[in-house]
Amino acid sequence: MCQLGGVSRSGYYAWKSARSRRLEREKKDEKDFALILSAYEYRGYAKGARAIHMRLLHMSPPVIMNIKKIRRLMKKFNLRCPIRKPNPYRIMAKKLKTNTVAPNIVNRRFKAFAPRQVLLTDITYLPFQGSFCYLSTVLDACTHEILASMVSSNLKVDFVIDTVDMLIATHGMQLDNEIIIHSDQGCHYTSMAFINKLRDHQFVQSMSRKGNCYDNCIMETFFGRLKNEIYYGYEKTYESFDKFAEAMRKYIYYYNNERIQAKTKWMPPTKYRE
Repeated sequence: MCQLGGVSRSGYYAWKSARSRRLEREKKDEKDFALILSAYEYRGYAKGARAIHMRLLHMSPPVIMNIKKIRRLMKKFNLRCPIRKPNPYRIMAKKLKTNTVAPNIVNRRFKAFAPRQVLLTDITYLPFQGSFCYLSTVLDACTHEILASMVSSNLKVDFVIDTVDMLIATHGMQLDNEIIIHSDQGCHYTSMAFINKLRDHQFVQSMSRKGNCYDNCIMETFFGRLKNEIYYGYEKTYESFDKFAEAMRKYIYYYNNERIQAKTKWMPPTKYRE
């Protein structure tokens, strides 16, 4: 029987002689789990292992129990604390993010460069029909002109790459290997796909400091204007994603060619550039 079971004879007899100790340990586990269950059900609110550990310490009399033991018994008796589902976009962000962070070459010197020398890029979130739409844009820091834009129903890195492709297809003749692409340290811009896209076209990458929106303030200002002028108060009028995307495109055309700005000498961005 030991040969068939793949165990040693000494191991079998040791297991057989330890039966009483196993039963005693099982009874102790059941007794301790009863304390854990009473702490878990206190006031009717679900608790995790740490909350149970603290609740046991505040019982009368206090119960001192190792948190590892609490976790072991919860697993053994299938006691689980309900938790929030993981955010799929946060998981994607962690997978995309690399340790490659570019230096802040621009350093808020937006007016120190000529047109088509410093291009700012970012993504904004727009709630739409119970979900989100995402707008990715590339903006000329000198003229404030939007050079490329993409609207997407998901946060995959592809639509950021597509924005760069649109920039190259539309304005490729005006770009050279001294162009600086400035962004924040979001997962899309630290992804190898985005970094390799810029390297392939010999663009120089620059990034804002971590958590500092002022390092990309012109881009943030544009998003604020867009939301104030065609989104807030109008979001329920867009019946489909296609109509929503079309509204974004029409506004960007208006912004570039007709919207007068004080910072561009009271001219639209395209006229100011000319």
